[in-house]
Amino acid sequence: MGQIAIGHQAIPFCLPDADEKKVCLDDYSGRWIVLYFYPRDNTSGCTLEAINFTKEIEKFRDLGTEVIGISPDSPKSHCAFRDRHDLKVILLSDLDYHVLEEYGVWILKKMYGKEHYGVERSTFIINPQGTVAAVWRKVNVDGHIQEVMETLKSLQQSM
Repeated sequence: MGQIAIGHQAIPFCLPDADEKKVCLDDYSGRWIVLYFYPRDNTSGCTLEAINFTKEIEKFRDLGTEVIGISPDSPKSHCAFRDRHDLKVILLSDLDYHVLEEYGVWILKKMYGKEHYGVERSTFIINPQGTVAAVWRKVNVDGHIQEVMETLKSLQQSM
């Protein structure tokens, strides 16, 4: 299980999207990427996060940035989630947890005294050279998208 950090090369992957089309990180080579990991479609925090990214998607795209969300949900679940909330972000399915593990976001959690594995809500900004430029772990959704946007603008200005 990895613990990717600022300055590391982003770990390449290919995963199915909501329409079961294979999407690879390399498809966005030379572009900025906001890569976020979330626990589950249609839960309150995950829905709010996806809707908030969607509200700002044109601003991200104006900055040459694509927003990609990954969870262990199926493409069918992502399709229903996308359509139900009119989401504009790319949603990818990691059914075998491989990418989640590689990015160090598939972790042992404790809830009500029981342990289970789940996704630690996390966000990564990847620069056009494929290097991780910013990392947020244990994300609190409130205000997060604005913080990501401000950080992205700052990173772009410093290049």
